Amino acid sequence: MNEDSLAFSPDQFSGLARLFPLPNLVMFPHVMQAMHIFEPRYRSMFEEAVSDDKLIALGVLSPGWEVDYEGRPALESTACLCRIATYQQTPEGTYNVLLLGVRRIQLRDELPPTKPFRVVEAGIIEDELPPQFSDQEVSTMQQQLLAAFKRSIPKMPASYDQIDELLGSQITLGMLADIVAYTAELSLGIKLSLLKTSNVCDRVQVLLDGLGKNSQAKVASRTFPPAFSVN
Repeated sequence: MNEDSLAFSPDQFSGLARLFPLPNLVMFPHVMQAMHIFEPRYRSMFEEAVSDDKLIALGVLSPGWEVDYEGRPALESTACLCRIATYQQTPEGTYNVLLLGVRRIQLRDELPPTKPFRVVEAGIIEDELPPQFSDQEVSTMQQQLLAAFKRSIPKMPASYDQIDELLGSQITLGMLADIVAYTAELSLGIKLSLLKTSNVCDRVQVLLDGLGKNSQAKVASRTFPPAFSVN
């Protein structure tokens, strides 16, 4: 996988998001998610993305989506813009895809249904770090979050050095928060609130509260460490 091809800057986004809505997955920037794309409308969406900017947004369906899944059920207001990292077409014409989350986006107006899939006007949401927080305070929060995350995962001391190396000083506090939010077994509601929160320190506090209240919280059934990128 060519890291240069995964690099993203906001000016690469047209402001129109091809939307892949999901009922029970909250995607975050800086991590990778495998998808199997088989519905004809989403195959059409994927093929257009591959031929264009390679961007797809993973959104979250609002409660009650079941009654109108084939139509246009309501969506949560925040989604994750993703770049297609790699893909493989199956003999049946479906696609196995690896997506890299690149940015939060705020969904605005949905375009009329001229395509098989949904397209929504959207704006990029950048991380915010309150200016009153010193570098030392940010570093302390990073260590607190890392320690809470370690306590929440199954006992595997042999992996702690690897966790420190991957999630410690090499990445920003916002990246660490997103990786932990994606990996930890938290409720869908908490994960959605984390996706909607652009203030990094607020995100970390929600994570510390969530991980602390449930000391038995397990890492979700995903490979650890999760695939992620610092781009």
